[in-house]
Amino acid sequence: LLIHIERAIEHQRSLLDLKILRDELKKNGYGGKIIGKSKSIKALQDLICKVAPTQSTVLILGESGTGKELVARSIHAMSQRANKPFIAVNCASFSESLLESELFGYEKGAFTDAKSQKRGLAEIADGGTLFLDEMGEIPVHFQAKLLRFLETGEIRRVGGTKDIPLNVRILCATNQPLEVLVEQNRFRADLYYRLNVLTVNVPSLRERLDDIPLLVANFVAMQGFQKEFDQSAME
Repeated sequence: LLIHIERAIEHQRSLLDLKILRDELKKNGYGGKIIGKSKSIKALQDLICKVAPTQSTVLILGESGTGKELVARSIHAMSQRANKPFIAVNCASFSESLLESELFGYEKGAFTDAKSQKRGLAEIADGGTLFLDEMGEIPVHFQAKLLRFLETGEIRRVGGTKDIPLNVRILCATNQPLEVLVEQNRFRADLYYRLNVLTVNVPSLRERLDDIPLLVANFVAMQGFQKEFDQSAME
């Protein structure tokens, strides 16, 4: 009997802990927002609030898995471009030639399979935000074309002869130290300085241990286990 009572008490404690975590999630951003209440996350949120209203390029730094794209989406959502497109591009996913055609588009007949004109992702993002992830993986030869785009605000489709002006805010991210890549001649110094206008550092999980309970509760809810807890509470 005593064992059953202890289990019942522990069960109620678990339900209470879950309720507390749910309340924390509501306060600290559940559902696509940055979750956390630690000092490092609060500082990150404050910085996002400061850089979001500007039109400046932002370089987002952080280890893999820290949520750099989530930060980029938060900046976009809090900017004046929030009702315009947010286009994310993983630069490491494309070869140099494919990255150029995906980003800048191409004209009909530009290459063998170019049977029709195609708008690039930068053009689709016109008026909004273009997020370039894995910047450290961009091939050196393409970096010059990207630099020209950043300097002029214009693109030229592959196989095209006309420059197309765009109104796009650039957010970029990397988990690599670009200044080291510059020293190794793997990244253009002029492009690095063009990107490094405003810098946002995303803290790793070991810097925000206080947020682990909130993150766990979020993952549990995302996996659909919240319904099971609700059913248990009714029993």
